[in-house]
Amino acid sequence: MRASVLEQARQPLVSRTLPDPVPQSGEVLLRVKACAVCRTDLHLRDAEIEAARLPVVLGHQIVGEAEDGRRLGVPWLGWTDGECRYCRTGRENLCINARFTGRDIDGGFAGLTVADEAFCLPLPDGLSDEHVAPLLCGGLIGYRALRLTGDAPRLGMYGFGSSAHIICQVAVFQGREVFAFTRPGDTDTQAFARSLGATWAGGSDEAPPEPIDAAIIFASVGELVPQALKQLAPGGTVVCAGIHMTDIPSFPYADLWQERSIRSVANLTREDGYQLLELAPRVPIKTTVSLYELERAEEALSDLRAGRFEGTAVVVP
Repeated sequence: MRASVLEQARQPLVSRTLPDPVPQSGEVLLRVKACAVCRTDLHLRDAEIEAARLPVVLGHQIVGEAEDGRRLGVPWLGWTDGECRYCRTGRENLCINARFTGRDIDGGFAGLTVADEAFCLPLPDGLSDEHVAPLLCGGLIGYRALRLTGDAPRLGMYGFGSSAHIICQVAVFQGREVFAFTRPGDTDTQAFARSLGATWAGGSDEAPPEPIDAAIIFASVGELVPQALKQLAPGGTVVCAGIHMTDIPSFPYADLWQERSIRSVANLTREDGYQLLELAPRVPIKTTVSLYELERAEEALSDLRAGRFEGTAVVVP
């Protein structure tokens, strides 16, 4: 099979021909139809997150077709032990022995992949392969972050990329007001956010027209945390949705006082997947995608780093 492989951290992905993978007990062989690109792929490529092994095939938002014709989604969470105290208490996203697709397990920047069938997600009809793929991490992590904001009626989103453009639609569907914060001066992305239902869009250095009840930080920029805190109403929460973030600068206790809080999101559970994928057709979620052929996976990562597209990049074999 053809694959784009990360052989060395901080080096470009390399096109290779690899042996076809062979499924083991409990696994399913999938022909990859589409694999959306996630910022976590970029963090692994740039060594901001350590790859568990090298070489490795990146990609963990996989839409694949099984040999029996089923269309299945493969997310970041690829396997858990089912026995640790986190798994036993419904928190499999925190499993101490978890394995992750595209890091511990070869992922979807390839023509074929294998996955633990118990961790594959059934996909809704009505969304094409390339448009459903972004839901499998950007959507799922964003949805988990959204749930952790409770019923906050006024919601800020810092960094309006793959996750935010999906979750903005869900939040508007739920009747919330969305305030989108982008790079200062990025009027194109601000217009994109408004087109998806955001009440207000401006730079991350701007104050919204009224205090927000919660904020989700999608950008991996630690300095956004104290900036978001300053815009929170009392009792509000800042949810950090990324797996990696630069250091958070110090800030006055007064900005945290009045029962404001900061929390992170780690990975996802299969239940998150079932819920979002059931909800997606009802919203309906419409993803904006840019397609890249498999051999251009490195270019997709480079364009993600530079912010050259709206929505999500999707690699197609």
